[in-house]
Amino acid sequence: MTTTPLRKDAARNWERIIAVARDLVDQGTALQLNDVARRAGLGVGTVYRHFATPEALLESVATPCLEDLTAHAERALTDPDPWRALEVFLTRTVEAQVTDASLAPVTAAAEDALPRTTELKTALWSAGRVLLDRAREAGAVRADLAPGDLVPLMCGIAYAVDVHGGAPDDRIDTAHRYLASLLGGLRATTASPSG
Repeated sequence: MTTTPLRKDAARNWERIIAVARDLVDQGTALQLNDVARRAGLGVGTVYRHFATPEALLESVATPCLEDLTAHAERALTDPDPWRALEVFLTRTVEAQVTDASLAPVTAAAEDALPRTTELKTALWSAGRVLLDRAREAGAVRADLAPGDLVPLMCGIAYAVDVHGGAPDDRIDTAHRYLASLLGGLRATTASPSG
């Protein structure tokens, strides 16, 4: 997909809008385009020319994180060890969930405002399914774990970190601890001999 490069002033305005929106998202403030325009020191029309809806703006804020996760998933697919590939992918995913406030609402949205968001989410979900299927086929993951189970389990970890994660600096360590417990439960085990 080719896009026409923005003029320098338009590019600066776009970057300013994204920076203000990023700050608001990180503070837990809902995006309203009029508010973003005021905080960015720009006219409302300028903001609307770049982003038709708050959802489009939020998705644009989340795009770098989605791109990073998708690239990470593609690298994980090249790992010959199916368990390690899944573990590394889920670790990076949970880190993103607890450090980027734009990720959860964008990934949970039933509809996307931007085609790029749909493309990234589709690639991410597809890679996650392949990683899980590979781990299951290798006997590394419980056979009863369905692809649809991973998203709610990962969301559960992110929610638990939000509620019980402690200080901001402790959130990733807490997420890693919770994920380690989850992975322990996902790992296939061999039946122990009775007797």
